[in-house]
Amino acid sequence: MTKLQGQYLAFIYAYTKIHRRPPAEADMQRYFEVTPPSVHRMVKELEQKGFISRQPGKPRSIQLLVAPESLPILR
Repeated sequence: MTKLQGQYLAFIYAYTKIHRRPPAEADMQRYFEVTPPSVHRMVKELEQKGFISRQPGKPRSIQLLVAPESLPILR
């Protein structure tokens, strides 16, 4: 995984732990200060690489498929 992918995965893990539900793409957009298409592209990429799974059409359905111990520290 790239550094940026690791940061997105660490954010998904931390957000889910704190809020007890996965983040929406809008939450990631605010945190990383990027555009909606950038977040969507990253989410699709993470899913294609097998780092996350999600259910199409269902909001907040991101599920982390990576062991938390292998994630970098969220910056």
